[in-house]
Amino acid sequence: MPARRWGSFPTTADVGIWASGPTPAALLEALGLGLFALITDLRTVRPRGERAVSASGLDGTELVVAFLTELIQLHATDGFLARQIEVRPLGSPPTSLVASLRGEVFDPARHPARSEVKAATLHQLVFDPSRGRARVIVDI
Repeated sequence: MPARRWGSFPTTADVGIWASGPTPAALLEALGLGLFALITDLRTVRPRGERAVSASGLDGTELVVAFLTELIQLHATDGFLARQIEVRPLGSPPTSLVASLRGEVFDPARHPARSEVKAATLHQLVFDPSRGRARVIVDI
């Protein structure tokens, strides 16, 4: 299976993020990068600073929402944009994680503003590490 990949897809009034990857960590990393790619062009983000986040949920789908919520809050409160994400899932199947993010604070002179992401939802969420795929709809 190829390395992690991500992209977006349109939904009614919102937007979705899809991800593929060979491991739960790769899927979560791709979803996180896909989230930040909705906010700005990741090619303009330099890995100058580091942040850490942790998240937990009752199962994989709740973990995805908790993780993306942490990333949304980090951006909302700190302006931080991640260019690189390294996730360490905990448990089998994973119900918690710790993640290291490398990036920088939003600079309107260098980072084009795309969409403001307000929340990650459980609506039609798929987190299927055995098939190497995930998708989540976010409120914009």
